[in-house]
Amino acid sequence: MSEKTRIAVLASGRGSNFVSIADAIGRGEINAEIVQLICNKPDAGAIDAARARRIKVNVLESKGVPAAEYDEKLVQALQSCNPDLVVLAGYMKIVGKAIIDAFPMKIINIHPALLPSFPGLEAQKQAFEYGVKVAGCTVHFIDEGVDTGPIILQKAIPVEDYDTDESLSKRILTEEHRLYPQAVNLFSEGRLKVEGRRVIIDRS
Repeated sequence: MSEKTRIAVLASGRGSNFVSIADAIGRGEINAEIVQLICNKPDAGAIDAARARRIKVNVLESKGVPAAEYDEKLVQALQSCNPDLVVLAGYMKIVGKAIIDAFPMKIINIHPALLPSFPGLEAQKQAFEYGVKVAGCTVHFIDEGVDTGPIILQKAIPVEDYDTDESLSKRILTEEHRLYPQAVNLFSEGRLKVEGRRVIIDRS
């Protein structure tokens, strides 16, 4: 078996997508290891989830720290664990240029909408209030824009007449937990190639 992909995860909250990836790795579905979870909030639920799985945790608190200074500390923390891939899992901070430059096309995120529609915060609510008939989620590489990087995978789900903002968000999250591990696996197998704005997936 080829060498395991080294993954660092950035999280700010409960870390449900972190758990979905960690558990997929634990089941042998992804040839990777999570070498470190970095949280910018000391009370993030992802911390307990990581410790329960014996994954190294680094709490790098961002509150009150200037953005440029925090980015520098985060780059150092990431470089210290030498990841092949950086995964954002509910990371509620803008990823600065210093981090993107240090890990070009090696940082991925999942967004609860079908990009390029409804970028930014509360994407599910944006889509629901707009009245779309199809919603979903997107895994994409990070660039310097907000939710503008090249798209890796998307999953569409119908918006039912009986849906509420909350029920739609819950169904999207279920799909996120399926889609994100798939994208991580494609990266770990070296099957993703970025050509301009397009991500080409090797299906061979």
